[in-house]
Amino acid sequence: MSGMKAKTCSVCGTSFDCGSESSDQNCWCNDYPPIMPLDFSQDCRCPACLKIVVQEKIAEYVQTVTPENASNNMAKDFNTSSKTVEGIDYYINDDGNFVFTAWYHLKRGYCCRNGCKHCPYGYVKQISR
Repeated sequence: MSGMKAKTCSVCGTSFDCGSESSDQNCWCNDYPPIMPLDFSQDCRCPACLKIVVQEKIAEYVQTVTPENASNNMAKDFNTSSKTVEGIDYYINDDGNFVFTAWYHLKRGYCCRNGCKHCPYGYVKQISR
C-alpha cells in the first residue's frame, strides 16, 4: 500500500504496516480511542497488541461508571469516528448478532431506552405480560 511504513510491534515483535507516515492516509490505529497515556519508551504496537491494551484500559474505565455518572463521562469525547471497532465498540454473539459494548453506549452519550445488554445508564426494559 502506498504511503505505508513497515513497523515492528514494540510488544510482540510482529511486523505490520503503519499509515502515519503518509499525509493522505490515516493509520489504522486512529480508529482506536486514544485512552492510553503516552509512553515514549515504546514505539507503535501491532493491531492485536494495541487492541488488548485499549480493551484493558476501557474495562478499567467502564468499571468506574455508574448509572448516576454515565451521562457525564469521558467516553463522549472519543465519539469522533463513525467507524466502530470489533472488540472495542461491539462484539458478535453466538447467534451472529452485533452487541454494543458499554463503551459504545457511553460514547453515544445517552440511553436509547431499548434495554441494551450492556447499558451503562441503568435502564432495564420492562417486559409486558
